[in-house]
Amino acid sequence: MIMRFVKLIIFVPIAILLIVLSVANRHAVTVALNPFRPEDNVIALTLPLFVLLLVVLMIGVVLGSVATWISQGRHRKRARDEAHEARKWRDEAGRQRSRIEEMNTQKLISASK
Repeated sequence: MIMRFVKLIIFVPIAILLIVLSVANRHAVTVALNPFRPEDNVIALTLPLFVLLLVVLMIGVVLGSVATWISQGRHRKRARDEAHEARKWRDEAGRQRSRIEEMNTQKLISASK
């Protein structure tokens, strides 16, 4: 419940800011993709400024997510290895418990004879 409230406090102002930014920046801009001849319109895009800003923002979020995911790879690998090790020891403990129960059962049978 608190997380929902916190998300509202954060996301509603961001949404309002993006809407205001979009309305204020509707004019078209030309983005030249040729660094050697910027006046060349063959490799250029003409689109509203707010679209350009939102696309650049989305690309930045995706690139940041990928960079974070890649940099945390060693931690995920260590967690997988430790989970595998824990599973191995849990199975070993189960086998030892079964062995102890089997030994106790055999002692009870031999004691009752």
